[in-house]
Amino acid sequence: MKIVEVNSKPLAKKFIQLPVKLYKNEPNWIRPLNKDIESVFDEDKNKTFRHGECIRWILENGNGETIGRVAAFINKKTVDKGNDQPTGGMGFFECINDKEAAFKLFDQCKTWLESKGMEAMDGPVNFGERDKWWGLLVDGFDIDPNYCCNYNLPYYRDLFESYGFQDYFQQYTFGRKVRAPFSAKLMEKGEKVMKEPGYTFRHMELSKIDKYTEDFRTVYNKAWARHKGVAELSSLMAKNLIKQMKPIIDEKIIWYGYYKDEPVAFYINLPEVNQIFKHVNGKLDLIGKAKFLYHKWTKSCNKMLGLVFGIVPEHQGKGLEGALVMATAQMVQKDYQRYDDLEMNWIGDFNPKMIRVVEQVGGDIVKTHITYRKLFDENKPFKRCPIQ
Repeated sequence: MKIVEVNSKPLAKKFIQLPVKLYKNEPNWIRPLNKDIESVFDEDKNKTFRHGECIRWILENGNGETIGRVAAFINKKTVDKGNDQPTGGMGFFECINDKEAAFKLFDQCKTWLESKGMEAMDGPVNFGERDKWWGLLVDGFDIDPNYCCNYNLPYYRDLFESYGFQDYFQQYTFGRKVRAPFSAKLMEKGEKVMKEPGYTFRHMELSKIDKYTEDFRTVYNKAWARHKGVAELSSLMAKNLIKQMKPIIDEKIIWYGYYKDEPVAFYINLPEVNQIFKHVNGKLDLIGKAKFLYHKWTKSCNKMLGLVFGIVPEHQGKGLEGALVMATAQMVQKDYQRYDDLEMNWIGDFNPKMIRVVEQVGGDIVKTHITYRKLFDENKPFKRCPIQ
């Protein structure tokens, strides 16, 4: 077996193509868009390169056939944030069911990260924000993956854990029917907040997207950037994030909360566009774009993806999440009945407050991902991500 650094277009194509072979018999796998993977490793498109670096490899067998791939990276903004040791990342791992092959890829990441002063690595994670390509799927293989969420073969868990990766935290995806009733407790909290003077709620308006982008950034940085391992969003990063989402945004399912006209909360939902992208085979070429537009216009996507709640600390615990859900429910259950299903992504087990919120919204855990951490010095005590 031979490790080859990806440093040319032909090798980058092999990196992209490997999953097509590995998942050819997996009916629930949806091929990621080529451009979404490629953009992670493009210095002009991924702003994480401004404060980080990455490298990727493929693994070939003796016949020159690609049997594995992986990437390793350092984000200088998060290397020391909340960690007991400098911690890098690895991700985009794909491999045949062979521990020798997998361990060779893991070793390559470890060696490179150690050369950069790292003492641990998290994986599989993204070279960028947590909202994409984060965690290893360990439960929920019978459900289609959501857009930019990892879907992997079940044996990957054994490969990671046999190498010495340990469960740093788990991420849950909850699912429910859109028009199912909400809990009485959530409704009571929401109604109480809606009656309080000073609070107002409204959905995004694409005609005022710059204002809502900045409101999103304000709440995100106050609500999320204080969490360990989460970097602040700059204005440019927030604009790029919303710009990427704009082609699929449904303004009626993105809601904001304000107190005396200051942004204090958001509830971000998007159409679950993998329900559309599964028809394009990873390619947004002319034919792929035509298919995308056709399915967008015919509104064939009937699943909402609840991405994230954000509530600034000084307004937490007041029932704002209930008010946001009620405002959204008024729209999607009565005024705008486009969606049948809702999945709520990326609820970390280190955030029991948000788990309680989502449990009140309703639904069950339908998918579980694990973010692993590997300490290079195995004599050091391992600590899970602390409750936040």
